[in-house]
Amino acid sequence: MVSSAIVNTYPLSSYTFGTKEHKMEKDTSVADRLARMKVNYMKEGIRTSVEGILLVQEHNHPHILLLQIGNTFCKLPGGRLKPGENEIEGLKRKLSSKLAANPPANQPNWKIGECMATWWRPNFETIMYPYCPPHITKPKECKKLYLVHLSEREYFAVPKNLKLLAVPLFELYDNVQRYGPVISTIPQQLSRLQFNMIHQ
Repeated sequence: MVSSAIVNTYPLSSYTFGTKEHKMEKDTSVADRLARMKVNYMKEGIRTSVEGILLVQEHNHPHILLLQIGNTFCKLPGGRLKPGENEIEGLKRKLSSKLAANPPANQPNWKIGECMATWWRPNFETIMYPYCPPHITKPKECKKLYLVHLSEREYFAVPKNLKLLAVPLFELYDNVQRYGPVISTIPQQLSRLQFNMIHQ
């Protein structure tokens, strides 16, 4: 794991973006996703998911890379771990699945930093909390957000049905309506870090 007190942040223009085959979402609606979560919970127990905070900079301000599905829904790259899978290795696998080129020889060198936040889903509902409510003995999901240190140059291949957006922290901050509680609180989580803005 990479220490994260100082984060080197490179210009968006340092990175190259291409496309790859569609990556179909498993669910067509939130209700479908919650229903699938219920089925998986019965089989495997609590869902553990990991997501990456990938930072770039534009105009001397940090931006976070988000995947946009359709016209409105945004999410961090990542996803569900396999039962017993290591969190760091699982996040690398998920990042490659979402953003790496095929074949695997062109994989970015994912440098996973520290865990910036842990969120809990008490029930089969959309609401998540940055703590597990005391009366909940069997939460349904634990989601961890890790800082990912990007190299100076990378090639990202984005599935054709998704868009990769670089969203400034000032737009995310407190914007629960647009980005939801998990993504809109990332600026607070990052506030203790020092950004080393590298210009090329």
